[in-house]
Amino acid sequence: MKLVSWNVNGIRACVKKGFMDYFKEVDADIFCLQEIKLQEGQLDLDLEGYYQYWNYAERKGYSGTAVFTKEKPLQVKYGVGDAETEEEGRIITLEYEKFYLVNVYTPNSKRDLTRLDYRLEWEDELFAYLKVLDAEKPVVYCGDLNVAHQEVDLRNHKTNHGNSGFTTEERGKMSRLLDSGFTDSLRYFHPETEGIYTWWSYMKTIRERNVGWRIDYFIVSNRLKDYLLRSEAHPDRLGSDHCPIMLEMEQSNS
Repeated sequence: MKLVSWNVNGIRACVKKGFMDYFKEVDADIFCLQEIKLQEGQLDLDLEGYYQYWNYAERKGYSGTAVFTKEKPLQVKYGVGDAETEEEGRIITLEYEKFYLVNVYTPNSKRDLTRLDYRLEWEDELFAYLKVLDAEKPVVYCGDLNVAHQEVDLRNHKTNHGNSGFTTEERGKMSRLLDSGFTDSLRYFHPETEGIYTWWSYMKTIRERNVGWRIDYFIVSNRLKDYLLRSEAHPDRLGSDHCPIMLEMEQSNS
């Protein structure tokens, strides 16, 4: 089974930059989007063979998530019950027979950290939600999680300590999740590999010089580790300030 996640930074713009070419080429079983930045009716994607699920933000041109899947899920849930979460369209959960897929666009704490408190509350609520799901069946949790967990996950870690996306608090929330029965799939295969990033500033030559951050993840319940085949980033795929990430796994029989 092949899963892809991509913060497209506006799906309409990304479609004009080759999104469909990549979509067809990668042929994922499940394809997750974050930051779609549109409202219902603004784009009609012809994705033959896929069920489409969209969670639009109420604010125009902002946030939002989507999931395209070949297999119809047992049920789909939007948000985790928090009012602001629903308004910003940040979470879609698909339930399948043997696992849950949770696609998330985590709120940024902002450059001046004015949204850090809200971000930490979000992390606590989502952590509780993932643990409830995990108690029922394994979870695949993916998306733009807006945090570089370890120093190896960004190029300039020394100058970014304490900055948005690399605060002690945000990194601590990720550590708590991983310590509670979840695995960062990319680090499972590449525990210390440097230079694997998924986001770059639009500043000139930044992406060419690979001065980036890894803030997009596939995180899985520990009991899925034995079924992981590969986890990787596709930095050469343009169309957004993020690149797509991919996870391949065998489907368990249990």
